[in-house]
Amino acid sequence: MRVALHTRVRPDRIADYDAAHQQVPQELAAAIRDSGVHEWTIWRSGSDLFHLIDVDDYAAMLDRLSALPVNIAWQARMAELLEVSHDYTADGSEAVLPVVWRLPDQP
Repeated sequence: MRVALHTRVRPDRIADYDAAHQQVPQELAAAIRDSGVHEWTIWRSGSDLFHLIDVDDYAAMLDRLSALPVNIAWQARMAELLEVSHDYTADGSEAVLPVVWRLPDQP
């Protein structure tokens, strides 16, 4: 499943947010992969962040990561930097960025 998310970094913390993502703990990256994530890309436009996640089961991934100390620490760090931490449901059913159009495969 693909999940598209929108978050927002505090305008005065953009450099800190970018720097944090140059140092994502390897333990966290491994836990994310082990939770069924195949790819996670974040783009930034000003203070707006756009995430595209290719994951087996988004709700299961959130549940699996929720109790891990490395993720709890990371989420606390992000809470200091983000103005809008997320605008999606825990089960992934409401991605803020719904698909409007996709280039179709060749006929």
